[in-house]
Amino acid sequence: QVQLVESGGGLVPPGGSLRLSCVVSGSIRSINHWGWHRQAPGKEREPVASITAGGSTTYADSVQGRFTISKNRVQNTVYLQMNNLKPEDTAVYYCRGVVVAGTAGYWGQGTQVTVSS
Repeated sequence: QVQLVESGGGLVPPGGSLRLSCVVSGSIRSINHWGWHRQAPGKEREPVASITAGGSTTYADSVQGRFTISKNRVQNTVYLQMNNLKPEDTAVYYCRGVVVAGTAGYWGQGTQVTVSS
């Protein structure tokens, strides 16, 4: 069975930092495109950041300049460094990995990030 396993979530005060990790569990071809999404209570799931096979990154306007996505192709691992966290960043964060464009891809189980004093 192939799963994406996330870690690194937690409770932090405003202005704090967290680094999320997502690794592949099980044998699979290398992930070519990674993305991070989040879903806050009562809101739609929204994309946060993505990184292509070539290393090109994109960010939602709400996190631009504060979050950084990176990956390790050999280890099939993706990271999300989150700095200067704000209460509105509170959400469940999910990673997604795609091997071939147009396929369903794989999702992580989600990890809770709570920003509160």
